Amino acid sequence: MITRKLASDIRKGLEIFPAVGILGTRQAGKTTLALHMMKEYPESVHLDLELPSDNLKVDNAEFYLQSVSDRLVIIDEIQRRPELFPLLRAVIDRNRRPGRFLILGSSSPHLIKQSSESLAGRIINYELTPLTYDEVSDKGDNLMRHFLRGGYPESFLAKDDESSLQWRTAFILTLLEKDLQEFGIGLPVSLVRRFWTMLARSQGGLWNSASFASALGISAPTVRKYADILQDAYLVRILMPYYENIGKRLVKSPKVYIRDSGLLLALLQTGTLEQLLGNSLLGHIWEGYVIEQILSTLPAGCSGYFYRTTGGAEIDLVITRAEKPVIGIEIKFSSSPAVSKGFFQGMDDLGCKTGMVIYPGKDTVQIKENVFVVPLAKAGDLIKEYV
Repeated sequence: MITRKLASDIRKGLEIFPAVGILGTRQAGKTTLALHMMKEYPESVHLDLELPSDNLKVDNAEFYLQSVSDRLVIIDEIQRRPELFPLLRAVIDRNRRPGRFLILGSSSPHLIKQSSESLAGRIINYELTPLTYDEVSDKGDNLMRHFLRGGYPESFLAKDDESSLQWRTAFILTLLEKDLQEFGIGLPVSLVRRFWTMLARSQGGLWNSASFASALGISAPTVRKYADILQDAYLVRILMPYYENIGKRLVKSPKVYIRDSGLLLALLQTGTLEQLLGNSLLGHIWEGYVIEQILSTLPAGCSGYFYRTTGGAEIDLVITRAEKPVIGIEIKFSSSPAVSKGFFQGMDDLGCKTGMVIYPGKDTVQIKENVFVVPLAKAGDLIKEYV
């Protein structure tokens, strides 16, 4: 099993909170991680609410949970029984010892709303992303494999690229026909696929509700609503611009990325490395991939934005700590990346002390005082050093 970095955070959470939630997309590895962690908690109980036998146990949940009150109870696919949340609150309030419940749920806005309202002060939620490059980089030279296949374990670990693409294609169909409809998309599957494909083809572009609305024949507010649902489902990242009153004319529209590069490439019908390297969107695909890897592993207290002015200053990713810009990042798919004048202008505008250019190479090179060309494998450690 590939070691998941989130496991240590979950252990700490179980030492402090009565309940810990693991949220994320279907097939990200939540159940695998929970079952692996069961070995550390003797006599822990696993309830899979997709199984009729386990559903039967929680038909009288109060009695059942009382009978296992001294154990860690793992409740899988809890979004299938949202009525359990108020009961969990009452059970926890009778005995608030840490580490009573580990709750797993395929992401949905409704699930997050339920847990935050019913279990406020009793639960800490963590997002489990698909496998990050940081988690697989020590298994060999996996950069291009991870870039092409994405981080879903079944896709990344498939026997070959063709099998990986077949899995992702089937997975996208499941998301379209089942999950997204349950989350409230409320559009025909063919129209949702068209919307998602349009997002893929505009990867990293500035969000324009009107252009999507015109192409899809729906209203601009409806388009934004559906984009927000995809973001709440951890499938899309809406990256906000960084702006303060710095005396510049700033771009204030967000940028939109499909988070997993493997799903993105499946939507673009790109299944081999040769096809990927010949794709006209390669630079934007790499940009989204790097942004996702960096933001998925940021230290606590840090956030990410982009920065762009109408005068040409631009930074692909601005890392902030306590909302103060500290690192500017340029992202280039090149073996010898050239840094634009606009990047340095943006660094000056924001007062960033450190700059990084992340590329698919292997060597770290300092090109200016506190500005480094860095391979993705080393970017995370450098970010932690400078924030």
